[in-house]
Amino acid sequence: MIQISSTGLPAHAFDARGVAKRFRHAAIFGALESLNQGETMRFVNDHDPLPLLDQIVRRYGPQIEMAYVAKDPGCIVIDFTIQPDGSGGIQEPVAAGSGCGSGGCGCSGSR
Repeated sequence: MIQISSTGLPAHAFDARGVAKRFRHAAIFGALESLNQGETMRFVNDHDPLPLLDQIVRRYGPQIEMAYVAKDPGCIVIDFTIQPDGSGGIQEPVAAGSGCGSGGCGCSGSR
C-alpha cells in the first residue's frame, strides 16, 4: 500500500521500531539524505523521539519540514519533507523529553 504524506504526495515509509537502537540515528539521517527535494519520509516509532527531532533541526535547519501525523501511545508518526527552497519549518515545538534510545543522544525510549 502506498502511503500518502501530509502534503498529499506519496511518502517513503521508515519504521524505526525495526532498527537496532545503536543504528537508528545514522539510519534515519541516511534515509533523510537520500530523499530528493519535495519527497517525504513517513517515520514511525514507538515513542516521541524529541532528542532526534532536535538533532534534525540543528543538522538540516529549514531544509526539512516536520509534521506529526499521529501521536498515539506506542505509535508516533511524523512526516519529514525535504523543502525545495529551504523554507521548511517545524509545525510543533520540539522540547526536551524521552528519546529514541540510540547512539549517544541520552535517550531513554523503550525498545
